[in-house]
Amino acid sequence: MAAITYKCPNCDGGLIFDPSSQKYHCEYCLSDFTQEELESLSQELVHRKAEHQEPGLREQERREQDRREQERREPGGAGAQPVLYTCPSCGAQIVTDETTAATFCYYCHNPVVLAGRLEGQFRPDYVIPFQIDRQKAEEIFSQWIGRKKYVPETFYNKKQIESMSGVYFPYWLYSCRVDGELDAQGTRLRTWDTAGMRYTETTVYDVKRQGTMEVDHVARNGLRKANRQLVDSVLPYRMNEKENFSMGYLSGFLAENRDMEKEQFVLDVQTEVRQFALQSLQDQAGSYSSMQVRKKEAGIRDEKWSYALLPVWTLTYNDKARGKIYYFALNGQTGKICGKLPVDRKKIIILFFSVFLPLFLLLMTGGYFLG
Repeated sequence: MAAITYKCPNCDGGLIFDPSSQKYHCEYCLSDFTQEELESLSQELVHRKAEHQEPGLREQERREQDRREQERREPGGAGAQPVLYTCPSCGAQIVTDETTAATFCYYCHNPVVLAGRLEGQFRPDYVIPFQIDRQKAEEIFSQWIGRKKYVPETFYNKKQIESMSGVYFPYWLYSCRVDGELDAQGTRLRTWDTAGMRYTETTVYDVKRQGTMEVDHVARNGLRKANRQLVDSVLPYRMNEKENFSMGYLSGFLAENRDMEKEQFVLDVQTEVRQFALQSLQDQAGSYSSMQVRKKEAGIRDEKWSYALLPVWTLTYNDKARGKIYYFALNGQTGKICGKLPVDRKKIIILFFSVFLPLFLLLMTGGYFLG
């Protein structure tokens, strides 16, 4: 399994992408590098590897990648099986999931990008780099959880917060143009009273609307094992800030590769886009007492799919007593929050005995004397 650790040219320490500076930072000698400098470094490393790798080994690596892809596509295949990679820093063999594309070495803790997972048809077109760093993410979480009074302390203690992970999740992005047409009959009623008589005026209109709508980047998560509510609730992203994909952005974060193809989302996305376009036409038709639609059509053209990795800060809590998993998710670009929180029953009981029970006894006592 091909693995890359981006090394600092000055001290050979591992480089990590820093969301606050949008540069690559070495935690050992405190050097910083731009994307252009890192790309130059990466090209040099790839060139050196190609020069020293025998043709037979390159062909063997290609066949191994094809085999993994075939197994992933076959029903009951080995797509969910753990695989091994070798850390380029310390040489340790690490077990990871089939879809993992970036992680950390469990032994030397250097960030590792599994380059083989992101090549060929699995190479993303775009990436939105993290713009919220860990410190800011923890601050946002602490402020958010501070307003939740009945959450167990184990959900937000120091050890739990330290387990928060920055993850790039895989998304399919769909863009197209929609040509819409609406033909309807609208009716407006006006009623008034004069000299004891009630009059009703009915006005009938022909309503016609047509236009072309540009649809950009309708997102669908491409990871089967992902928590749908978690990864979809942090949408949308500012897609105008996306960057052409570079593996360096993943250094210092976790990343998942897709295991679902765009064909699985085509009908669902097309239906959503058509419904949105037709509803937009109808909303622009004006206000009527009633409307009878005679014809409505939406044709889709210039369809385009792209593949992107989008940033999410995640924190999960396994409530073993109830057999449930709770989570916190934070959009790594916009800061949008979503979460499913556990409730501490002890805090609810304390609230009952400290507030509701005394109030109940007071009302009972007052009722007794008043009676």
